[in-house]
Amino acid sequence: MIETDSKPELVVERKSPDVLIARLSGNWRGCGASPSVEIVGQALSDGVVRSLEFDVTGLTGWDSRFVAFIDKCSELCRTRDVAFKDDRLPEGVRRLLRLSRALPVKKEARHLAPAKFHFLENVGEQALKNWDGLLGMLRFLGESVLALGKLLRGRAQFRWSDAFLVMEQCGPEALGIVAMINFLVGLILAFVGAIQLQKFGASIYVADLVGIATVRETGCIMTGIVLCGRTGAAFAAQLGTMKLNEEISALQTFGISPIEFLVLPRMIALIVMMPFLCVFADLISILGGFSVSLGILDITPMVYLNRTIDAIELKSFLLGLAKGSFFGVLIAYTGCLRGIQSGYNAAAVGQATTRAVVTGISAIIASDGVFAVIGHVLNI
Repeated sequence: MIETDSKPELVVERKSPDVLIARLSGNWRGCGASPSVEIVGQALSDGVVRSLEFDVTGLTGWDSRFVAFIDKCSELCRTRDVAFKDDRLPEGVRRLLRLSRALPVKKEARHLAPAKFHFLENVGEQALKNWDGLLGMLRFLGESVLALGKLLRGRAQFRWSDAFLVMEQCGPEALGIVAMINFLVGLILAFVGAIQLQKFGASIYVADLVGIATVRETGCIMTGIVLCGRTGAAFAAQLGTMKLNEEISALQTFGISPIEFLVLPRMIALIVMMPFLCVFADLISILGGFSVSLGILDITPMVYLNRTIDAIELKSFLLGLAKGSFFGVLIAYTGCLRGIQSGYNAAAVGQATTRAVVTGISAIIASDGVFAVIGHVLNI
């Protein structure tokens, strides 16, 4: 009777002067130490060997360790130009060996130590990557401008129903978050201003501070940032998911331009809705400052409102609307750009959404600085 828990054993003998036979016995399924393949390697190196055979009559069990051992023996035979005969091995082992040979290990799949780059090499790689990114942004901008030109000529593959749907999503549905953020910003502006101006007995100028700061800067900037995180991220996620599902490729197959059919409605929607959202944000922010003034300052409501109306100039109001519309273009542009550039997996969609928000907010702040310089030069 054969004991199933016997230790794995390996004996290599010469069947003939040029034929080796490896006798495998015992249970190779256990967790104990198994014989080393070096025994077979030494036997193959001792004299002239033409072929290697196996005898498994005493084998009581095997697992993946046994298959790996046989595979190493096969590799030794291959490197030494020795015939490897596996006809006496268990059928399951031979099937696994055939499967491993049919699917060779790819070189790029091997674990390699990370390459070490020099500082200048890293700088060059990053510069090339940034240059490619800049070219991609300019290319997308050019395609968007061309699509807008085709829309003005009535030749774009564009559906107004899509634009109206996006207008509803980024307009009325965004009023709640826009109102909350701008009310708090107006409240903070009035509170900080009141504390400082009370020291000089100029509390009435809180209305000027809140009104001018709101219509020129905070109303459009805070609305742009809110929509960048809300709508721009949604655009990137939508287009990234469509690219992942190959819906964009399907549109191109049917001869439909993704820029005209998907990007243009989103840009038009934000260009149209941002001025209205900015006006709404201005009113809510002024209301926040008004509530603080009523609470901690000795100013009547009528005096505060009259002072606010007198402080706000038409050019400041129009400047805020112009900036809001431009911010809408930036939000739609960055969101759609990152969505179109997304990869073909779920992680890439998340990365595209994050990049859309970061790029959009950075573009809004940078462009607001440019507007400030232009306004100072033109005395607006």
